[in-house]
Amino acid sequence: MSEALLIAAHGSRDEAGVEEFWEFADAWRRLRPDRIQAAGFLEFAQPTIGAAIDQLIDRGATRIVVVPAMLMAAGHVKNDVPSEVQESRGRHPNVTFQMARALDIHPALLELCHVRYRETIAPLREVPAERTLLLLVGRGTSDPDANANIARVSRFLWESYGVGWASVAFSGVTTPNVDQALTVCRRLGFDRIVVQPYFLFDGILLKRIRDTAERHAALDPSVEIVTVPHLRLHPLLLQAFEDRAHEAIHGAPHMNCDLCKYRVRLLGRESEIGLPQVGHHHHVRASSDLTDDFDHGHDHRLRRRRRPALMPAADTAFHPWDERLLQRLHLITESR
Repeated sequence: MSEALLIAAHGSRDEAGVEEFWEFADAWRRLRPDRIQAAGFLEFAQPTIGAAIDQLIDRGATRIVVVPAMLMAAGHVKNDVPSEVQESRGRHPNVTFQMARALDIHPALLELCHVRYRETIAPLREVPAERTLLLLVGRGTSDPDANANIARVSRFLWESYGVGWASVAFSGVTTPNVDQALTVCRRLGFDRIVVQPYFLFDGILLKRIRDTAERHAALDPSVEIVTVPHLRLHPLLLQAFEDRAHEAIHGAPHMNCDLCKYRVRLLGRESEIGLPQVGHHHHVRASSDLTDDFDHGHDHRLRRRRRPALMPAADTAFHPWDERLLQRLHLITESR
């Protein structure tokens, strides 16, 4: 069986964000030149996930492990990417597909957050940690489990950084948004507010976060407001992705279903229990349209049709990182 890996990304209207993703994908490919690998997007960039799968099969792949290039297991990971994979499975019934889990709260990502935080505050004037407030900004989704994980990351970082306070905000979909959160945070009396986006790659949403932080800094010069860069390419990011791929190939890529709105009763989400998980990006596949108006002639009411589950992985040990792989990882990222 010829095994291949597909990186399933969201895509962005921002060219810089797409370029950052391709830098990451190229670094991961060079880290593991022994593996057939490709990447595809849900929207706004090419190739699509389906087209990337076709490319892998043309190169001889008979088993494809799909790794979502997404931080939290929200709608894109639970619905949209599996929907794309299922369509490809219909075209290629003899190919085995397997889904890795989202990155979620991986220890390497928490460490990478700390790296980006230290890089940002190192050249600044000294402010005691207890006089600093951390505002962690997540993407924001309609899935309360994914949103709650941003709060968990915030708590981990609060205890790691030793700051005086930590809070969360979201770039969209849910609240509080960055503007609302900064309005409150400025009133808490801290000398410095550090805005840290929990994002993989650059894009329009990150630019909005930075713009909002700069606007609040101008409104209140008595509070220093600084923004930490997003995660982007780093050995720790590659380590997290390689671990997720290894889990799917050799381990057990369990998603956290304890608080999944599709499986358990959550207050305010009762109507979503058991809903079929279908994709919602078919109308913007490979689109580079920069508008937000996608009138495509139909609604998004969910249709109850059963989809077969993706093949579960075998149960083996967690990925062992040997020194040779780590050394190659650092050489690749340092050469960028």
